[in-house]
Amino acid sequence: MKLASIASLFALVVMAPPMLAAESASVEGGVGALVQRADENRSMRLLDKAVARYREVGDAAFDEFNRAAEFKDRELYVYALATDGTMLASGGSSVALVGRNVATMQDAAGKPFFREMLAMAAANEAGRVEYRWLNRIDNREEPKVTLFRKVGERIIAVGYYVPRATPAQAKELLERAVATVKDKGAPAAVAAFNALDGGFVQDDLYVFAIELKSQRFLAHGAMPKLVGSDGRALRDPKGKAIVADMVNIVSRKGDGELDYAWRNPVTDKLETKHSFIRRVDDMLVGVGYYTR
Repeated sequence: MKLASIASLFALVVMAPPMLAAESASVEGGVGALVQRADENRSMRLLDKAVARYREVGDAAFDEFNRAAEFKDRELYVYALATDGTMLASGGSSVALVGRNVATMQDAAGKPFFREMLAMAAANEAGRVEYRWLNRIDNREEPKVTLFRKVGERIIAVGYYVPRATPAQAKELLERAVATVKDKGAPAAVAAFNALDGGFVQDDLYVFAIELKSQRFLAHGAMPKLVGSDGRALRDPKGKAIVADMVNIVSRKGDGELDYAWRNPVTDKLETKHSFIRRVDDMLVGVGYYTR
């Protein structure tokens, strides 16, 4: 089925183009990636300190992990598990779990992340696990990365929240979106891109799709009202034709990247965005991450 007929499934939505911030240049990884690396370095330093203290005093360190200011760094804190899954200490919100076996506990997305951590610790003395956890600072469940070390029968861990999706995560989502178009066909893929439960919307990451000939939006995971609208009308304050530029890139090269400004659905702020785009038959498919 030609994508022109797919587009006819969507009604044209008349709306003014979104207000966009001024375009600014970005480098690969962007400011968001630099912030994430800084948070990971802070987490590693706190983990090193906690492991050193545990090696020095053993289980007596748990009381310090629970209460001592030296084992906290702003939103970062230390927690400890036994290798059977029992929570032994926590300087954060998981303090309510101390004394309980958390091996089967799942995050908001249904991921048994503690079980994954225990399995990794059984095979290696250090590792990392990603999951979703409540951030008490902004009272939201957010992506979190935890770094851990196994010391004897204990697992010492420190985690940090990921404020922005990474370039690698954006590329992975784009690959998955393109594969879905090829495997299931454009109509089914477009429906999944637009659906909240379609598996293609998570935090500030989402898929957008544009018909190349008409330059109309077929899908937009963050702004469904854009579906059916003419992307040629979309401009930022400096007059940059975002959709037209994307279509030009993929028409010439098949894939590419573009920097522009867009509203972040998580922060609700205008931020610089770097999108990876790909031509799939008569459609442009893209995923972008926010760099600041």
